[in-house]
Amino acid sequence: MSTEKRKERERVQREQLIITAARELAEAEGWEAVTTRRLADRVEYSQPVLYSHFKGKDAIMTAVALEGFTELGDDLRAARAAAPTPAHALAQVGSAYLAFGERRPALYDAMFRQNVNLPFATPEAPAVLHAGFNELAEAVAPHAYGADLGLLTETYWAALHGLVTLTRGGRLPREAQGRRFALLIARFTHGLGDGAGT
Repeated sequence: MSTEKRKERERVQREQLIITAARELAEAEGWEAVTTRRLADRVEYSQPVLYSHFKGKDAIMTAVALEGFTELGDDLRAARAAAPTPAHALAQVGSAYLAFGERRPALYDAMFRQNVNLPFATPEAPAVLHAGFNELAEAVAPHAYGADLGLLTETYWAALHGLVTLTRGGRLPREAQGRRFALLIARFTHGLGDGAGT
């Protein structure tokens, strides 16, 4: 292996080490606890080395968010592919989304609640953002009934996002989450008659 390739491989490994450390620290203590000083201590590199990879905390959160969008897209794709019917696909994709938000709260916050430098809802958005949204759109499409698919998908995503954030924040009682989700699916699948929302 050439020196140049080895240096590039080491750079990528250092970058991934920083991202992983940020995720672990955020999941353990929240994003407020993530500082470049603490990350430098965790990964055993100096702060200038961190800054040679990322301009600051916001850039690190952006990198974490991109990883999250990749993982979420993979989860949604797997849920949709495993569904036997369109109504089941909508329910399984929605359920996978809710589970992701519950299972990885700090990662979810980096994706949707923190200050990250990503262009959302534009053609310039990174491919992983489009991929996740497209998985939602594929699940919603059979239930569009002539409505604008993009707007309907945004509405479904907004409902899922609301369920995640309001339940996690204690604004909605957790014990009714399943019933809320069943109502959402029933509204989208009404008239299909295959009973997937239950």
